Amino acid sequence: MTRALLRFLLPAGTGALVIAVWYGVHFYLAEEMRFLLPAPGAVWQAFLEHHEVLARAAWNTTQGALLGFALAVAASVVLATLLSLSPLVRQSLYPYLMALQMTPLPVLAPICVIWVGAGLKSVTLLTFVIAFFPIVVNTTQGLISTDRHLVELFALYRARRWQQILLLRVPAALPYFFTGLRIAATIAPIGAVVADMNAGSSAGDGGGIGFQAVIYASQAKYPALFATAASTCVLGFIMNAAVIGLAWLALHHWHDSYERSDR
Repeated sequence: MTRALLRFLLPAGTGALVIAVWYGVHFYLAEEMRFLLPAPGAVWQAFLEHHEVLARAAWNTTQGALLGFALAVAASVVLATLLSLSPLVRQSLYPYLMALQMTPLPVLAPICVIWVGAGLKSVTLLTFVIAFFPIVVNTTQGLISTDRHLVELFALYRARRWQQILLLRVPAALPYFFTGLRIAATIAPIGAVVADMNAGSSAGDGGGIGFQAVIYASQAKYPALFATAASTCVLGFIMNAAVIGLAWLALHHWHDSYERSDR
């Protein structure tokens, strides 16, 4: 059995097992309690029934997730570069970065609504907050973890500071950067959904998955509620797969982890 086929069969088998257990638990519950865990078939039927609403909501959430993610990447790269240049700068700013990361989104949501109004702008800003920290921390760690011998070699050849950063530290930091990117790509859709629950708006069909989930929960449409959760998972998988693809393109020719995985 080839490795490629095995990589396909293992997740497929696990998925089939999860669905089988899901059905088993559903039918094990007392009939009056089965609404707590709708069967996969009911969730799929709800997805088909509400696909237009869910597609529109997923697109709105995707916009907020992608905009916040892109803003987080841009700001993180700039700040990580500054943090890597001076230990004093890192010591001065790092506690405040941690404080920002540890502030719950529901607490920040009203502030964002006051600042920029409910809807896409608030969702983007809150997604930026949750995606920013893992990228800046991992990228900074990569920039300051460059092999000391290589740094000394660049100094020996009298390389300028910008040459050391662009030609040595940035390539060495790429694996760390993509690690932070993968974490951020995973949590950005979650952040967008939570932000949409707390700062979203339905004006102009602008409500996202989180806003729609609140509506389905209030209407006791539990299969549709599970369908919204599945839509969020799909969005997270797509963003994560895109980052993995970019990482492979950037690293597979020279980074050890990709070289070993190809053997």
